[in-house]
Amino acid sequence: MNGAWASVKIGGKAADVYDPAGNGRPRFGLIYLHGASLETLTGNPVAARLFDELHLACVCPHGDYSWWSDRIWSRFDPHVSAEKHILQAIVPYFRERWQIKPPALGLFGFSMGGQGALRLAFKYAELFPAVAAVSSAIEYYELYGRNASYGAGRGSPNSGALPELAVDAMYDSKEQCRQDSVPMHVHPSRYPPHIYFCIDPDDRDWLRGNDRLHEKLTALGIAHETDFETRKGGHTRAYLDHMADRAIRFLASALDQESKRLL
Repeated sequence: MNGAWASVKIGGKAADVYDPAGNGRPRFGLIYLHGASLETLTGNPVAARLFDELHLACVCPHGDYSWWSDRIWSRFDPHVSAEKHILQAIVPYFRERWQIKPPALGLFGFSMGGQGALRLAFKYAELFPAVAAVSSAIEYYELYGRNASYGAGRGSPNSGALPELAVDAMYDSKEQCRQDSVPMHVHPSRYPPHIYFCIDPDDRDWLRGNDRLHEKLTALGIAHETDFETRKGGHTRAYLDHMADRAIRFLASALDQESKRLL
């Protein structure tokens, strides 16, 4: 018998939740942060199969175009940032529903959600010891002031200009946005012990940011795994589907290692 997705409200906001097949509570939990297409993992057969195989619970919050930041985007909420929602509502939900609590939680994300997962992991390494990010839009500050041109070639045909409008609305300047990007939250001595990120080498818009993060982590001696070689359509859902197996298995293995270390 397979597990099942359910649409729920968490903290008054929509989320998709996966309960894996099998008896007993899931071993670990994953939080998946969607990209600018706003698609969660509900239509991803690879993810569902792996959640069942590895006995993982997953919550996919709906974050609109918040960039999963600690800034206010009114379409998401006029008072609560997406980051605060994850920390104050999503993390407690795992404890309430499955008795899973940090550090038995990993972060997974694509595009807008990939950079959000990485930023959260570096800011709150004590909560999230493992992160896997696919096609991360790390240098999203490059969108600042370009709201009319977004949408072409970034795998989000239904998004229009809203992702860029959100960047303009949440930050006062391009530099302020850059200061909130993933590399600026990397601390030389406090970081998640398990880091994986990948990007299609044909994903020209976002490859540079991933490479720069790789260079910074290498310079600081922070262990991490990357894949900048695999090609599967650029910045697309096809690439996410192709890389999901490795990313989810990475997270499951990392969380298993952490559980044994804490015994």
